[in-house]
Amino acid sequence: MLLFSFLGLFSLFSLNNVLAFPSYRSLAGLSPAELEVIIPTLEVRTPEPPPGPLNDTSAKLVVDPAHPWIEAGLNDIRGPCPGLNTLASHGWLPRNGIATPAEIVNAVQEGFNMANDLAIFVTYAAFLVDGNLVTDLLSIGGKTKNTGPDPPAPAIVGGLNTHAVFEGDASTTRADAFFGDNHSFNESLFDELTAFSNQFGAGFYNLSVAAEFRFQRIKDSIATNPQFSFISPRYFTAYAESVFPIAFFIDGRQSNGQLDMNVARGFFQNSRFPDGFFRANVSTSINEVGNGIGQIFAKHPIAPGGNDDAINTYTPDPNSADFTQFCKLYTDFVNVTVRGLYPSATGVLLDALNTNLDFFYSPLQGSGCPQVPAFV
Repeated sequence: MLLFSFLGLFSLFSLNNVLAFPSYRSLAGLSPAELEVIIPTLEVRTPEPPPGPLNDTSAKLVVDPAHPWIEAGLNDIRGPCPGLNTLASHGWLPRNGIATPAEIVNAVQEGFNMANDLAIFVTYAAFLVDGNLVTDLLSIGGKTKNTGPDPPAPAIVGGLNTHAVFEGDASTTRADAFFGDNHSFNESLFDELTAFSNQFGAGFYNLSVAAEFRFQRIKDSIATNPQFSFISPRYFTAYAESVFPIAFFIDGRQSNGQLDMNVARGFFQNSRFPDGFFRANVSTSINEVGNGIGQIFAKHPIAPGGNDDAINTYTPDPNSADFTQFCKLYTDFVNVTVRGLYPSATGVLLDALNTNLDFFYSPLQGSGCPQVPAFV
C-alpha cells in the first residue's frame, strides 16, 4: 500500500512539473528520463538561422516612435544584462523578455550596432547553456512567479540569471550569486563605479576606469565570496562586460569614448536609452572588443582561477582558457560546458543542439580554430 502511495505521489509530482514547464526554460542538465517526459509537451520549432550583417551601420536614432520606453510589467522578465533589458523595455526585443536567438541577434545589431560576428557568438553562447533548444526560446532573466515549481535536480532553472554557465561573479553592477541576487541592479556597486569614474575618468566611464574597476571587482569577490569562480567562459565575459558600455552606451554622435554616468545609470538601473539616443556610429566586432579587453587586462593582469571554499584563497586554474587561447575558449565551451549540460541528447534535442552549435561556430570560420565535431 505504501509503495502504491509513493508511486501515486511521484506520478502527480512529475505531471505537475511537466504541466508547469515553460517553453523558454532550459533543458540543460535534465536526465534522459525527464527529457523523455518533457520534450513531447513542447512545441518543436526549427531553429531560425541568425540574420546577416546590417546593410547600414551608421549612427541612427533608436528611440523612435516605434520603440518608446515602457517600464517592465509585473510579468515581464528582466535579468543581469542591462543591454538586453534596455532593448526589451524599448521593444527592440519582445517586451516580456522572452525571445528567439535570431531576434536577439537582430536587436543587438539594430539597437546597438553590434557587429554580426560578435552578436552571433555571444547570443548563441548564452542560448546554448540557458535557452530552450527545442522551442528556440530564451529568457533574458529568470522565470516568472507563474511558471510553477522548478523541475527536479540536476536541471537548471534557465534564463540568463542562471549562475556559473554564462552569468558569473564580479559583475559591474550585480552582486555575486553567493550573496543571493545575481541579477538586480545594486546601488552600492553603482555608487562605487561612479566613485571610480570620478577618480580615474574625470566623472566619465572609459577604458581607464574600466581597468581599475574590473580589478577592484575581482579583488572584492576574492575577499568576500568563498565560492568565487573566475574561469572560462566567465573569465572572458567579465572583461567583455567592462568594454560593452563604452562600445554601446555612448551616443553615436560622440567619438570620445567617455560615458556620462547619468546615461550609464539609465541603462544599468532603468533599462532605458536616453531620449534622442543614437546608436554607435561604428559596428563593434569580436576584434574590437578583444582590443578593449587587452587594454583593460594589461593594467592589472590576473590568471583565471577561483577561491577554494574560503575567502582570500584565490588559486590560478591552469586548465582554464585565458586570453592567449581563444580557440580553447571555444573548444572548452563546447566540449566541457555544453557537453556537460547535454551528455546524452537524442532526437529533436540532438538535432537542435547541433544546429545551434553550427550557428555558434559560424563567426569563427576562417579564424584557424577548427570546429568541434557534431554531437552524436
